[in-house]
Amino acid sequence: MQEVKNPKKPMIFYYLIVLLVILCLNFIVLPIFTEHQVKEVDYSKFMQMINKKEIGSVNIESNQIIFTDKDETHIYKTGVIEDPQLVDRLYDSGAKFSSEIIKETSPFTNLLVGFILPMVIFVGLGQLMARRLNSKMGGGMGAMQFGMGKSNAKVYVKSTSGIKFSDVAGEDEAKEILSELVDYLHTPEKYREIGASMPKGALLVGPPGTGKTLLAKAVAGEANVPFFSISGSEFVEMFVGMGAAKVRDLFKQANEKAPCIVFIDEIDAIGKKRGGQVGGNDEREQTLNQLLTEMDGFDGSKGVVILAATNQPDSLDPALLRPGRFDRRVPVELPDLQGRIDILKVHAKKMKVGDNVDYNAVARAAAGASGAELANIVNEAALRAVRDNRKFITQADLEESVEVVIAGYQKKNRVLSNKEKLIVSYHEIGHALVAAKQTESAPVHKITIIPRTSGALGYTMQVEEGEHFLMTKDELLNKIATLTGGRAAEELIFHQITTGASNDIEQATKLAKAMITRYGMNEEFDMVAMETVTNQYLGGDTSMSCSLETQTEIDKKVRETVKEQHAKALQILEDNSAKLHELAKYLYEHETITGEEFMNILEAHDEPLPESTTDEF
Repeated sequence: MQEVKNPKKPMIFYYLIVLLVILCLNFIVLPIFTEHQVKEVDYSKFMQMINKKEIGSVNIESNQIIFTDKDETHIYKTGVIEDPQLVDRLYDSGAKFSSEIIKETSPFTNLLVGFILPMVIFVGLGQLMARRLNSKMGGGMGAMQFGMGKSNAKVYVKSTSGIKFSDVAGEDEAKEILSELVDYLHTPEKYREIGASMPKGALLVGPPGTGKTLLAKAVAGEANVPFFSISGSEFVEMFVGMGAAKVRDLFKQANEKAPCIVFIDEIDAIGKKRGGQVGGNDEREQTLNQLLTEMDGFDGSKGVVILAATNQPDSLDPALLRPGRFDRRVPVELPDLQGRIDILKVHAKKMKVGDNVDYNAVARAAAGASGAELANIVNEAALRAVRDNRKFITQADLEESVEVVIAGYQKKNRVLSNKEKLIVSYHEIGHALVAAKQTESAPVHKITIIPRTSGALGYTMQVEEGEHFLMTKDELLNKIATLTGGRAAEELIFHQITTGASNDIEQATKLAKAMITRYGMNEEFDMVAMETVTNQYLGGDTSMSCSLETQTEIDKKVRETVKEQHAKALQILEDNSAKLHELAKYLYEHETITGEEFMNILEAHDEPLPESTTDEF
């Protein structure tokens, strides 16, 4: 869609242009034009023409004499010289002559004609221009002088090269729901025949980066109608009433260009619940009230469709979500496995990609990634190919870009000491070995001890074979055990612990707590919710909803759960200590090993363990 830019020039700009034009006319253009018409000559030339009787008419002024030839085709001027015989000679030559009559004018008349009248005309023209501009901006003359009541919505007009549904992948359900709106804008007659009315508005709900704004533009592209785009934060003003004026202006423009689509991004900026408490945000509430009024007032049969997007649907005012305003709630969730594959393919179309690229493997490694993150993965792969002086993207580029998005770039200037490198090797192998020796655990995909810009000194990547939507209690416990595997390896081999397990501890604690407070996986508390989640699309903030005594009991159960899985991980590593040493040594030497290499070493027949200790490394 092509954006239509609105001119944003202050009124002083137009005043200056008019002033410059008047000055140019008075001081440059008119004098030049007059100079070309009147020719200046000396007094002797004037006397010669009198003697030859070539003078037509003469006008004697106080400081100059203006005269013409006999045919009055040319105009001349000369200076005044004291000449008592001039009148007699002019009379004898037959010329017509006269002198100016000086009339004294009052100072008031001079002021009126020379200053006041031009200023009145000038100011009047300026006010007329301002009134015309303000009528297009919406609102009254006072505040509109500065465009404060203008909506500033970006307008996208019809375009053959606009975004279509084919450019949006991984959101088939959302596209199906929105395609009905497109069909209504194309053929409203078939809906009117049966008496059906189209929903006035649709609310796109989902995490950041899932393509809510892209879907809205795709609807406008498919319908081929004007598209108004504005962010909710643009309605927020310092002065009370300005946000409401912008809402009025937006809907006025939409009604003038119907059928069209109005898209309000991040509507939670103005649509939050009204509290009614003293000292509330009057400006935001007035803006919300105006939005509610406008949505009730406009005629949906004209083909004006309101789309909005938000990451915080729970915070919106119920009046905004009732039928007749935002009738439909369109979920735009994180893509599933097939959705991630389709998104990768859509973005890869614009780039040169090798023939052997396995999008399925990349999509499985990028589990939980949004559409924006997947687009970034493809772009990072292209940048990596350029850095390596290659003309196309390979599978290795895409896999590395997944790691870049997850863990950051490789930190090449950070060199670990041999001791730290050895500790990190055992730590990461501890994670991988515990995961591999448990059932119902995701297979190990890659292990590395190369530091990353995210702060990680190494990491173990596990990738599910297929899509996974539910997790059993055993799977969650196994995951906690895997998280404690790194610390368990440090305890078993080095008989001391490091700070490298801080992130593992945090994740294990959160998972164990969620099992008790949200998932009902504890016999003592059973199916009682002890914790509520808010802002599920923005990190999922939690708040406890139980007594202090219960919280103490929950903390005790969390400690017991994590401790139990920690002991389990330690036992697994003790039982497989030979493989632990072998794998850690291999990782120490190679720094990065694949899941296939890991499993080959793990499943190989055990050889007698040499009499070696960690000092060999």
